[in-house]
Amino acid sequence: MTVSSPGQPTTETSPGFPETLAHRALAALAQHRVVNTRQLQGLLQPSSRARLAGILNTLRRERLVDHITMPSAHRMRAWFLTREGVRATESWPEVRGRSKYPVMEKTVASLIAAHTCAVVDAHLAFVQDARNRGDEHGPWDWIPETVHQLPDGELLQADALLHYGVSSFHGSRVQLRAFVEVDRATSTGGKLAGKLIRYARFYTHTQVPLAGRRSAAAQPTVAPGWQRWYPVFPRLLFVLANASPVTYQHRIEDLQAMAAEHPLVAQMAVKVPLGAAVLSDLKEHGPRAPVWTRLAGSPEQWRLEAPAERCAWTDL
Repeated sequence: MTVSSPGQPTTETSPGFPETLAHRALAALAQHRVVNTRQLQGLLQPSSRARLAGILNTLRRERLVDHITMPSAHRMRAWFLTREGVRATESWPEVRGRSKYPVMEKTVASLIAAHTCAVVDAHLAFVQDARNRGDEHGPWDWIPETVHQLPDGELLQADALLHYGVSSFHGSRVQLRAFVEVDRATSTGGKLAGKLIRYARFYTHTQVPLAGRRSAAAQPTVAPGWQRWYPVFPRLLFVLANASPVTYQHRIEDLQAMAAEHPLVAQMAVKVPLGAAVLSDLKEHGPRAPVWTRLAGSPEQWRLEAPAERCAWTDL
C-alpha cells in the first residue's frame, strides 16, 4: 500500500492486502493518537490477532505508523501515526474534527501513552457494552480532547465527548452525550474536583445580546452558549484509574464536596447528571452496570456512613 500524495488517503492496494482493516486501523490511530495492540483488537474486531499484527507491520513498513513498547503492560506495543500517516489520514471523514496535535514521534508517544491508553480503555468499555446490549456506540462515536472556549479565553478540554444511542431507555430510544474525564491520580483530588468549575462556567455562560437594540422585542433571545453545539448539556462522567480503593473514595468525596458547595457547580448539578466510576469496574461489568456514584446532593446526604447506592451511567 502506498500514499499517492500528502493529505490524500491511499488508493493503491497490494495483492491480498485487507484495505478495510488497514483503513480502520489508521483512522483509530488518527482519532486517539496512541493505541495499544489489545485496544485495536477490541475496537476493530479483526478476524484474528495475527491478521491485525500483519496489517500493523505492513503499515509500519510503509512508514505510516510506528510503535513504542509499554514497560508496564507486558511489553505491549502502543501504536501511533508517523508524519506520513498523519498526512494520509488528515482529510478522512472518520477523524474530521479530531485532535490537531498528532504524536508522530516516539518521545512524545512515550510521554502521553499511559493517560491516552487509559482514555482508550474507557472508550473500549463503552464499545463492548454497547455491542452486548444492542446499543449504538462504535469506534467513531468518541471524540477525544474536545475543546470549548470559556468567556475569558480559557479553554475547557474534556478527555472525550461520548455519543451513545440507547436502544431501550425507560421504554424509548434516546441519544445521549457525555463529557468524560479520565483521572489516573497523578494530581491532587482538589485539582480534579476543580475541573467541575470549568464545566459549570461553560454551563452557565450565556450569549451576550447584541448592543444597540432599541427595544426589548428586538433583542435576541438569550440562550446558553453550549446550545450552539448540544441540544441537551452532556452528562459529566469521571473515570478513576491507577489508584487504591481508598484513594478512589477520597477523590469521589472531593468531587461530591465541590458539587455541593460551589454555587455554580451546585447550579449545574441540579440539571446535569454527574457521576464517577472506577475504570476496572467499567471493564469488568460494563458502564451500564451499577458501578457509578452520583456526585450531586447535599453534604448531609453523601457524608452518611452508609455508602451511596450506585447506578448505571444512564440512570445518573
